[in-house]
Amino acid sequence: MSAQNSPVKASRSPSVIETVQDYDSQDTLLKHVDISIVESEKRANGTLHVRDHYTVYLIDLKVTDPDYKLVQSKISTIWRRYTEFEQIHDYLLVTYPHVIIPPLPEKRVLYAWRKSDTTDPEFVERRRAGLENFLLRVASHPRLCFDDQFINFLQQEHGWRETITDSGYILQAENKIKSLSVSIRLKKPDPEIESVKNYGKQLETNLGNFLYTRSKIIEKNYALCKLHANYGKLFSEWSVIEKEMGDGLQKAGHYFDSIADSIDSVAEDEEQLADQLKEYLFYASALQQLCTNHEMLQRALENAQDTLNNRISERSRAAAGKSGLMSRLFGTTDPDIVRDQTTRALDSKIVSDKDAIEKAKIDLEEFTKKAQVEIEYFQKQKDKDLHESLVSFITLQVKAAKKNLQAWTQIKECLQNMP
Repeated sequence: MSAQNSPVKASRSPSVIETVQDYDSQDTLLKHVDISIVESEKRANGTLHVRDHYTVYLIDLKVTDPDYKLVQSKISTIWRRYTEFEQIHDYLLVTYPHVIIPPLPEKRVLYAWRKSDTTDPEFVERRRAGLENFLLRVASHPRLCFDDQFINFLQQEHGWRETITDSGYILQAENKIKSLSVSIRLKKPDPEIESVKNYGKQLETNLGNFLYTRSKIIEKNYALCKLHANYGKLFSEWSVIEKEMGDGLQKAGHYFDSIADSIDSVAEDEEQLADQLKEYLFYASALQQLCTNHEMLQRALENAQDTLNNRISERSRAAAGKSGLMSRLFGTTDPDIVRDQTTRALDSKIVSDKDAIEKAKIDLEEFTKKAQVEIEYFQKQKDKDLHESLVSFITLQVKAAKKNLQAWTQIKECLQNMP
């Protein structure tokens, strides 16, 4: 279903975006306001059971443009649950099917290298950062940022849930899920869309494998580095019984402890970089979703063409006076008046069928035009972001290796300088 025919309507139509360059020239909400999630808070549903607790996040909105009138106040804060972020995300998915919607951070811990759950303070903090990034992505997207529901999400404390539910997006989302439950087999798939969809699958697979491998490596590396604390304890205890060698052994023991301690900051920095890669793991799914939306429109066009072809065949049989099953079986013909009535009714339906085909073509063409720009913009953004993340990841490994090498060098010097 096209955005134009959706019961869910975009609130403000942006200027025409025909090329990637148009993105940078468009006005966006983020050019007028600062958005951040400044803190998180654990709340109870009314009982003491741990599962009856939930986390809320405080969104802070500050207007940086004094002449800007779109938001209600210059400074506003509002608490939102993760489920509410899911609502606005799902709404955007339905309302803007031609857009690669920025993904939310993981709902549950994925690719964990040690035991963790959604109540873990470190996970909550990383989710806070991910939700803030989601808001910034939407607020900087010219086709999404000025939507009324998104603006209200940022500042409407009471009644927002009812307002977005009344928009009708839930019903459309349910209908879409039913449509997706049936495998879409196109007669002539769009080769470009097929290529993009396959790329999305491969990107998702590669990032998933990278994150899985990384989780296994950091798990073993963390355990290995922590084992160096045993060296530290051993050398410290050994130094007590040695007169000449005591100072050297004690200093060496401290450097072993530093190796054991250094892995904590490395693991923390790695988690942040892993979250950046996870964003594109989820972006890959969003890219595939856009391709599926295109396939649904193309399937609607093919169905409309099939309906017309069947109607034309039915009209030919009716004109020959053999429109009914019995007539076709026994060769009887209908009276002229019956033939005329039937053919006129079918002619009217054929006209409607042709109109339906034209409308389906227009919907598909408009969707394709918008989607192509979205895909190109996504590729440009993805190349930049993943390049930075991967370079940062390797730089972190080099830094950690150098730090450990320095510690080992100092241990060597401690031992060499012993009498």
